[in-house]
Amino acid sequence: MRIEESRVQDSSQRLRPKPPARHTLTGNFVVHKDFPSIYLEKDRTIIVYLPPDYERNLRKRYPVLYMHDGQNLFDGATSFIPGVEWRMDETAEELISNGEIEPMIIVGIYNTGESRLDEYTFIKDWRGRGGKADDYAKMIIEELKPFIDAKYRTLRTPEHTGVGGSSLGGLVSLYFGLRYNEVFGKLAILSPSTWWAGKAIVKEVAKIKRKPNQKIWLDVGLKEDMHTMVSPTRLLKYSLIAKGWELDEDLLYFEAPNSGHSESDWAKRVGPMLRFLFPVQMK
Repeated sequence: MRIEESRVQDSSQRLRPKPPARHTLTGNFVVHKDFPSIYLEKDRTIIVYLPPDYERNLRKRYPVLYMHDGQNLFDGATSFIPGVEWRMDETAEELISNGEIEPMIIVGIYNTGESRLDEYTFIKDWRGRGGKADDYAKMIIEELKPFIDAKYRTLRTPEHTGVGGSSLGGLVSLYFGLRYNEVFGKLAILSPSTWWAGKAIVKEVAKIKRKPNQKIWLDVGLKEDMHTMVSPTRLLKYSLIAKGWELDEDLLYFEAPNSGHSESDWAKRVGPMLRFLFPVQMK
């Protein structure tokens, strides 16, 4: 395990339990502390997972997956619930080593606690909350992605660039895919908060005039609330199909039995999601 620069914990989440001292990172990581933005009020930590052959194959470039809630992806010491994380590093290492997915870079973007709801929603709800996702998108597209592309050997085109997350992170990832499809060609949408603002994201899908060339992983757990989570996600699936996405071709929809709304549940779906979005390319 290699860690450069520095790692910080999300001090804005003041009410969470104290995390354990033991870290659970597997593989090669670089952590960029206090990444600044002219569009957002708070700097944030960026954690970058590098594939096993990154330092050996110096001429190779890699696809990139940008993931929200970055502190929950790799390390039990930084996750919101201590010790409960996506195990995205262990899964990626195994799948890459077994030749099941393309070697890839994963960029985890930490949330900043109280700003999360604002940044992960593209429209205000009836209480006047949220609606700053486009500012968050500008940070990623105009500041973070150019930084990552300059510092690392990346494949920069939409077909090699993904964005993903769960819950509100899934919601904002789909919005980014619809609004900024010239940047993001792969979408990882896990347990999306489709219910937000009267299912406004379904209305965004309905506005599409021409389906972009995108692959979408969409899922929900069957132990999540039927009214607020399962039924709206099913509606979202049908809305995407109506706009031209084809099941099991460029849209893979999965209902996970016995799965709720937590990091441990999403960890079980990382492998299938990565296999679908980043399959090994035939030479």
